[in-house]
Amino acid sequence: MSCNIIAIANQKGGVGKTTTCANLGIGLAQEGQKVLLVDCDPQGSLTISLGNPMPDQLPETISTVLTKVINDASIKAREGLLEHSEGVDLLPANIELAGLEVSLVNTMSRERILKEYLDSVKSKYDYILLDCMPSLGMLTINTLTAADSVLIPVQAQYLPAKGLEQLLQTINKVRKQLNPKLKIDGILLTMVDSRTNDAKEISQLLRETYGGKLKVFDSVIPHSVRAAEIASYGKSIYAHDPKGKVASAYHALTKEVLKLETKRQKSKSDLIR
Repeated sequence: MSCNIIAIANQKGGVGKTTTCANLGIGLAQEGQKVLLVDCDPQGSLTISLGNPMPDQLPETISTVLTKVINDASIKAREGLLEHSEGVDLLPANIELAGLEVSLVNTMSRERILKEYLDSVKSKYDYILLDCMPSLGMLTINTLTAADSVLIPVQAQYLPAKGLEQLLQTINKVRKQLNPKLKIDGILLTMVDSRTNDAKEISQLLRETYGGKLKVFDSVIPHSVRAAEIASYGKSIYAHDPKGKVASAYHALTKEVLKLETKRQKSKSDLIR
């Protein structure tokens, strides 16, 4: 199987992107997939939530390797990569990435810097998940240019339709100008509080608004205090609360993502026939 690169994106903060990136990634690893998680946010939330509480002290990060790509310098095997005890690799990020985003503006092929790096390592992985920063700046354009598909976490409390519109416009632009193969895997409803809002209603609304153009995942991620705690433990929800409802929701999402890929492979081979 070829490597699948998925950007977890939404320019709105606090919708569960990082939690989804970590738990979907570790879920895929539990299903026997080789997984690389890439922190593309200068705040380093993914890096922190996977057990590196002081990202600014890490000697090598995504900034290290992207600077080398920009300068045409050679990158050592596994440079910058950290191994997580739950079977995934992590390319961490810290505040240096904010400075790098500024310098990207004057770089040749500036939208393709991340893609160039990932092209050099993707043969070692089945899945690479990119945790995007909450903005539509140059770093997010880099992730969308490098990705095969986008998974969009959306908080179920209200419909952030305006924000979603903007993200979809950006995705369309990237498709037209930089990455014609970019697909949208679907919208994932997160932080669903079954007592106060009806996720069914919201997903119904989403389906109506985007009229069959967008898949809404069957799995919904429930709101949970335990899920919010995991960032401070440096472990996934499977290690922290394996019997809980959030772990089972992410397990279901993992199965859906794998099924999606199987379906794609099948339609590809049907085309070849």
